[in-house]
Amino acid sequence: MPTETRKVARVVLLDPDDRILLLHGFEPADPASSWWFTPGGGLEGGETREEAALRELAEETGITDVSLGPLLWTRTCSFPFDGRRWDQDEWYFLARTSQTATDQKGLTELELRSVAGLRWWTSAELLATRETVYPTRLAGLLRTLLDEGPPSVPLVLAPEIV
Repeated sequence: MPTETRKVARVVLLDPDDRILLLHGFEPADPASSWWFTPGGGLEGGETREEAALRELAEETGITDVSLGPLLWTRTCSFPFDGRRWDQDEWYFLARTSQTATDQKGLTELELRSVAGLRWWTSAELLATRETVYPTRLAGLLRTLLDEGPPSVPLVLAPEIV
């Protein structure tokens, strides 16, 4: 049975020191299976991708003092999680904040069962990590973003099927 593609807005959130905020997720049935990912999630009702990006960021991190920038990247992905397959059309927006304190009180029931926390990463830490990070090219994409600025046209990333 075909699944519907979920429209998702994600945030590449940078602090004043150019660190990126990532959430640490895991498979609820297998907590040893873990990865890092950008804040964000599915659109609700008639909201725009930009509105969803800001709402999801506030819910998942408590950060609301945000300057939302341009669309950086898009990608499609498909992965198993919590007993089902998720097919997603993801848009990644650049955002900046000076608010580095986080609060995860807005997590959903599923997120409470699958998010172990979050942390700010430097580009060097991200490039050096052996942990799984999604999208898989995030370390290089972040380095290019910091060196060259946002692309003039959003980059279409290769699909990721897990």
